[in-house]
Amino acid sequence: MNAPPASPAPGRLRVWWTAIRPRTLGMAVAPVALGVALAFAGADRLDWAVLAATLACALLIQIGTNLYNDAVDFERGTDHPARLGPLRVTLAGWASAAEVKRGALLCLLLALALGAWLSVVGGLPILAIGLASLVAGWAYSGGPRPISHTPLGELFVLLFFGVFAVAGSHWLQARALGAIDVVAGLAVGGPAAAVLLVNNFRDLDGDLRAGRRTLAALVGARGAWWIYAALLLLAPLAWVVIAAAGLPGAVLGLLGAPALLRLARRFRNAQGGAALNAVLVDTARAGTHGALLAAAGIIVVSLF
Repeated sequence: MNAPPASPAPGRLRVWWTAIRPRTLGMAVAPVALGVALAFAGADRLDWAVLAATLACALLIQIGTNLYNDAVDFERGTDHPARLGPLRVTLAGWASAAEVKRGALLCLLLALALGAWLSVVGGLPILAIGLASLVAGWAYSGGPRPISHTPLGELFVLLFFGVFAVAGSHWLQARALGAIDVVAGLAVGGPAAAVLLVNNFRDLDGDLRAGRRTLAALVGARGAWWIYAALLLLAPLAWVVIAAAGLPGAVLGLLGAPALLRLARRFRNAQGGAALNAVLVDTARAGTHGALLAAAGIIVVSLF
């Protein structure tokens, strides 16, 4: 394990704000918004208490996963002083690994409590999705073979931050599921998985030294670019499919398509950690914006 470099810790609020990685939280909000929009289009009503609990649960699982990843990657030596990514509070010496893991545990326990109530509301499908999400949040960085150390990380994100999150949010509001949930889940999960791909491509050298064999390590630079472009294209293609399936408001999501196309070119040409960090942040932002635009379009059209 690497000793953290000497770094004066800021105030506690900034420490925890940095630790939860606020720029990633849109990836938890977007699939909930999209699932709720699909439900509203079919039922013209929303259960606001369920919506608030669903959103809080999604955010808590995302934050808990981020915190646990921060602490465990430091303990395993995966994060090191020469890493190119954004600051990690455990590595910087701003907080101990034990403290950050306690924060992660608190978030996951709160998510479990909310999920228990949502399981009463939504029944076995929500219980299954909730338990799988909690286990996956731990298994992403924990256990003898963490998901983050394998080529399966992007698939994990595509499913849990895409398909399952959309489907669960839709089911809780409308008790309905369909192929449209899978399409919408791919739309929001594709850019989210692309964020992880950029992250792992940026950290490729350090990951290989630490024994991590991510998807970026498996396919190399050219393969990573093609997979990144394909993941981004899932979103605009899905908005067209959803619109054709009877929800024309989804085409509003196409307003985000030009940004996604520009990002594909930027990723191919990005050199160095700073450029890749910028691509990562903008990918998360563009994917979230496109999903929220599509959700807003679906809801607005359903009102008339």
